[in-house]
Amino acid sequence: MIFAELGLIPELLQAVADAGYTEPTPIQQQAIPVILGGLDVMGGAQTGTGKTAGFTLPLLQRLARHANTSASPARHPVRALILAPTRELAMQVFESVTGYGRHLDLRAACIYGGVDMNAQMQELRRGVEIVIATPGRLLDHVQQKTIHFQQVEVLVLDEADRMLDMGFIPDIRRILEMLPANRQSLLFSATFSEEIRKLADRMLKNPKLIEVARRNTVSETITHVVHPVSAGMKRNLLAHLLRHQPDMQVLVFVDTKIGCGRLAHFLERNGISADAIHGDKSQQQRTETLEAFKGGRLRVLVATDVAARGLDIDELPCVINFELPHTAEDYVHRIGRTGRAGHKGRAVSLVSPEEKHWLSEIQKLIKLEIPREAVPGFDPETVSPEMDASERGHSHARRGGDARAGREGGGKGARRERIPKAAPSPMIAADGFDFSKPYEPSASLAPQEEKLPTRAAPTPPVKPQRPLAALLGGLGKK
Repeated sequence: MIFAELGLIPELLQAVADAGYTEPTPIQQQAIPVILGGLDVMGGAQTGTGKTAGFTLPLLQRLARHANTSASPARHPVRALILAPTRELAMQVFESVTGYGRHLDLRAACIYGGVDMNAQMQELRRGVEIVIATPGRLLDHVQQKTIHFQQVEVLVLDEADRMLDMGFIPDIRRILEMLPANRQSLLFSATFSEEIRKLADRMLKNPKLIEVARRNTVSETITHVVHPVSAGMKRNLLAHLLRHQPDMQVLVFVDTKIGCGRLAHFLERNGISADAIHGDKSQQQRTETLEAFKGGRLRVLVATDVAARGLDIDELPCVINFELPHTAEDYVHRIGRTGRAGHKGRAVSLVSPEEKHWLSEIQKLIKLEIPREAVPGFDPETVSPEMDASERGHSHARRGGDARAGREGGGKGARRERIPKAAPSPMIAADGFDFSKPYEPSASLAPQEEKLPTRAAPTPPVKPQRPLAALLGGLGKK
């Protein structure tokens, strides 16, 4: 099948051709005709299967029927609302809307937090038909009365399961109450749960279920592997793996914002081009980092789960779970950044003994027993008891006051891990990596504990001394 057989107008077919696409993906083949027919849709597809274009193209065609070329803002009311959980995903959808709508007289705006509202307010006042927004910032504009929903014809809720994970359901319910009852509603999600179905019951009217993949499955083009390693040896193992694949770009996932920055700094100190992206960084910093990674100027991107959605990187070869996610569904989202659009990908997980429970939950969810490949010199079964005891002692001592600091979305916090000495590895032959050279730890990977810079104690002021002659003179007078 080709796009011309889906009933799209010439302007959209031209935009699709400009983007280099000729054949629709399975989700696009099924969703586009149904959405063009005006029905509500509950769509489920793995990330990277083209579901964004699956709802963007028919949405644009519906709005194009009554497009207005007038310069008056009143002639361009908000007619379509697309909700996304993260800034990155909102920008990705915005790029699809503007790209596919380049030959149409439709205006779009992307609304998200972390930036000044004034520019967004001015853009909305000029009039836009399509708004792509994160729920929190959208409600900020509602409060400022810079956006109105009386003429919304289409509502799209993208990555609905992530909306649940990030606690946006109360905001979404408030937004639903403001929208016209007579509208077309589309709900898309990479995974489904009972909570998602309850939301769909409230949001959709007699929806058409479109599910092109089994629930909570991963792409068959992705190869999975687990490297067992003690918690304190993970950074050394990561640096080792990266050094044996010097030309490969990698997306590395960690659990906390603090750990994200520290790991990127560690890799930089050891000669590996890396940067971090997490929720505490400004939008400008995040955009610059993503552009550097997509442009190939940055080799390793260290990210928290805030970046697990919305990262659209062509032919990303590998995703590494430096720490396993505590929710099995997040594993599906993380590794969905590789193996996209039929390309081969690799999902590597560094698993410590404390994470075996989460690994078991992940394997149950994806119905796959992930191969275990021990890397010589890093297998925790070969670590000496003295090293294990030392590492446990240091970890326990540092676990106290900031146990919750830095974790995104709550939960237990990150702790700094001492870097124990790694024995040189004579040869490594893990599937997918070329470890033909022996591993020789550099001086920067020597057995030492990373210490934060300490502030020197202030020097007490020195009391001025009277000259000795003056003291003797005073004694003589007395």
